[in-house]
Amino acid sequence: MAGDTRAGLLAELAVVSRRYMAAHALFNQALADHLGLHPTDLQCLNLLTLEGGPVSTGRVAELTGLTTGSATRLVDRLERAGYVVRERDAGDRRLVLVAVVPERGAEFGRVWERLGGGWFALFEDLDDAQLALFTGHMRRVTEFSAEQAARLRSGEVPGA
Repeated sequence: MAGDTRAGLLAELAVVSRRYMAAHALFNQALADHLGLHPTDLQCLNLLTLEGGPVSTGRVAELTGLTTGSATRLVDRLERAGYVVRERDAGDRRLVLVAVVPERGAEFGRVWERLGGGWFALFEDLDDAQLALFTGHMRRVTEFSAEQAARLRSGEVPGA
């Protein structure tokens, strides 16, 4: 009986996970449309704001899983849209870094705050241990998703 319960829960989790990913992708598209960005560009901007400072185009490629050429074109689009600028590294003038324009980064943060205002309310009824469980889960899913994306990009199809 316990095995049936677990199998049922895992089956439900598989369905809920797919709906969750679809909801996130559709939200990402809607937000990108709202800001006049491509969905990948939006998530790159999101990741850049989390980096805490300027990064190389190579780092943009690492963050997004894109080739360096594609990452360069992505940075070009973000620069044309006014979200980032390229600047020389103070320590190595040969190195060009990508920096989020502070005003545009702040504007982007305010959009996230307005849209995510209800996010914390979703977790108000949880205790610290449950919050830690969610945080751990999200970290594991993030790592797993990155691994799966890398496998797909390398031509390796999971399960094939």
